[in-house]
Amino acid sequence: MNFYQKYTSLFLFSWFTLFISCGGSDTSTQEIAEEILPEKDTLTEIIVEVIPTVSPIEKQMIEHGLVNIHDLDTSIVVELKYSTTDNFLGKDVYGGMKNAYLQPDIAEMLVNAQKYLKSLNPELSLIVYDAARPRSIQQKMWDAVDAPFHEKIRFLSNPANGSIHNFGAAVDVSIVDKSGVPLDMGTEFDHMGELAYPSKEEEMLEQDRLTPQHIANRRFLRRVMRHAGFWGIQSEWWHFNACTRAEARERYAIIE
Repeated sequence: MNFYQKYTSLFLFSWFTLFISCGGSDTSTQEIAEEILPEKDTLTEIIVEVIPTVSPIEKQMIEHGLVNIHDLDTSIVVELKYSTTDNFLGKDVYGGMKNAYLQPDIAEMLVNAQKYLKSLNPELSLIVYDAARPRSIQQKMWDAVDAPFHEKIRFLSNPANGSIHNFGAAVDVSIVDKSGVPLDMGTEFDHMGELAYPSKEEEMLEQDRLTPQHIANRRFLRRVMRHAGFWGIQSEWWHFNACTRAEARERYAIIE
């Protein structure tokens, strides 16, 4: 039985117990239910009303054994950009999913990164922009980029190979202050250009396209993530892997 099934079973049992304890011998469970939510015709409709909606993608994450990072640490801020229109696609491809999922051991690494950040500055927090991502979404992203193959692979993993995101072993993050305002990294998340390249930071500084503060903020983020075992890539300041693609393929099932 997976987490979702256990959660639903526990919820139904709790409702049943509540109804029996409240109803006495003269009142049926359905009558009690109708008193609580009289506009619903059946107990099933009442249960559907109360159980939180789980999107198909989120259910897929749960069935793969991934964990919601807020089940481990609620202090980590989550703002899934692909559940909004604020991304390079300009549309929500996650169906409004609000929770970020990772492989259990990778989620623990992220929690350790948050703890380390808090030890350095309690007023700061990690913010997650993306975490585990189905390969079907990777394909949509790949198809949306109108560029030659050699240009695409600078910004996106080929879905034929699978992104490390597709295994639940990569995360896109930044840092926010106590008001929830992100530290200025010189570009927005998802910026497709050299300004987002960690490998080009010194060059961008010399050209006055990045400031010393931008680079200091990025280095601080890298310090926090590296402390927990993550490492970045050369073209996105926000992206961090917990393992190589080969290791991910060996250790985890890809999320289709």
